[in-house]
Amino acid sequence: MRILLVGAGGVGDAIAKVAATRNFYELIVVSDYDFARAERTIAWIRNRHGEERASKFLAAKIDASNAANVTELARAHNITHVVNAVEPKFLPTVFSGTFTAGANYLDMAMSLSEANETDPFHRPGIKLGDAQFAVGEQWERAGKLALVGMGVEPGLSNVFARYAADYLFSEIDELSTKDGGNLVVTDDAGNEIFAPSFSIWTTIEECLNPPVIYERSRGWFTTEPFSEPEIFEFPEGIGAVECVNVEHEEVTMLPRNIAANRVTFKYGLGSEFISVLKTLHTLGLDRTKPVRVRSAQGPVDVSPRDLVAAVLPDPASIGPRLSGKTCAGLLVTGKDKDGKDRATYLYHVADNAETMAEIEAQCVVAQTAFNPVIALELMAEGIWRGAGVLGPECFDSKPFLDLMSSSTGYKQRWVAQERLPASPLRHP
Repeated sequence: MRILLVGAGGVGDAIAKVAATRNFYELIVVSDYDFARAERTIAWIRNRHGEERASKFLAAKIDASNAANVTELARAHNITHVVNAVEPKFLPTVFSGTFTAGANYLDMAMSLSEANETDPFHRPGIKLGDAQFAVGEQWERAGKLALVGMGVEPGLSNVFARYAADYLFSEIDELSTKDGGNLVVTDDAGNEIFAPSFSIWTTIEECLNPPVIYERSRGWFTTEPFSEPEIFEFPEGIGAVECVNVEHEEVTMLPRNIAANRVTFKYGLGSEFISVLKTLHTLGLDRTKPVRVRSAQGPVDVSPRDLVAAVLPDPASIGPRLSGKTCAGLLVTGKDKDGKDRATYLYHVADNAETMAEIEAQCVVAQTAFNPVIALELMAEGIWRGAGVLGPECFDSKPFLDLMSSSTGYKQRWVAQERLPASPLRHP
């Protein structure tokens, strides 16, 4: 396996660091628009693991907005698999450039949505991932696999859904991804500050777009942002967090392959974060279309959302000032294999202190990064194989979860926590 990693930011950097502990690949080309950033990632690997391991990595410059550049770089290094670790706005070019190169593909976030022009808060327009699923037959005919949505959410949540459907439940009422944490970021003086732990560009996209919900009786539909608030009791000391509906890929992915009456995604944002996002929207700072602004060099065109991202701390840099845990999980309700009511929360918790010690990456990006590397190893071993545009829920979950948690694998503990069927939001 020869891998082209597109993007050496927070998640891309963490992917390379995780992969450096494994042996299933021949070469990983770490590429970024900022060549120095790709070099820094490899320098870290060299310092931590030695020259022999670092020799399996190569730094390169790439323009992710240029499909031809992606194709050229992939062909130049005989790449078999392209891993997309850049912002979703670059997905069309990386996705198409990979196909033209004749390589397999993996991403963690899917093609962007477009709201319904006439009724955005009731009817979906173009859903997350629609553009990719639309060309699935082309990838299948080419005999190539595009493994999409293979991060933590989507990704691990999809694996949990497949595991629940195959091994725990006979009937599924609801698949509800629940994400929350107790993370705190402080400044140099120890004061708590506003600093998102993941890309604000992506966060705005997820949280301010109309959330999509799936119900078997009516299909996909949308609601207002931050709808259906509920208090969910997160495990391992995180505690009760208010969660709200946000737009997310699982809702558009899981109903295609797993029978469930309802599919939702709820994010534990907190009141402060919701207030900030609403303010950004009110001021128009969530928009992606460039506006003309003054500068010392004369008028320039700037995307308001890119400006917001530029003035906030880089999520990849906040690790030393971050404390707490983040939990990614899936609450499944329905009937167990004996036909009795069951509610199970399948989850993985990442502690920032631990991920910083392991790979010097803050916990949110580290939690995301483990999963594509596990998937790549399963693909390299021929355990996960196929052709077309497929999500992780299309593959056997047990090899993934076994490799994820084993002492000879990635040593990432996951838990299936039973909840009271009558009140699954709280742990008994």
